[in-house]
Amino acid sequence: MADPVFRLDENVAGSWYVDDTCIACDTCVGIAPRHFVLTPDDRHAYVWAQPVTTTDVAQCQQAMGACPVGAIGHD
Repeated sequence: MADPVFRLDENVAGSWYVDDTCIACDTCVGIAPRHFVLTPDDRHAYVWAQPVTTTDVAQCQQAMGACPVGAIGHD
C-alpha cells in the first residue's frame, strides 16, 4: 500500500498520488493514461491529472489495483 509520507514530488496536488516504491512498470499509464505518466527518464510514474469524473476515478482505482508494488495511493 502506498505511503503518503513517501509521495513523489511530481504528483499534482490532490488525493491521488504515486509513492517512491514505483518501479516504472507502466501499468498505470496503460490503464489510466489521462492521469498517470512516466518521468522523462522513465524512473517512475506520477499523477499528472487528478480524476474528476466517475469514469476517471474507476480507471484510477483499476490502476491502483493492478500496480504490482502498491505504489498508487488515494487519501
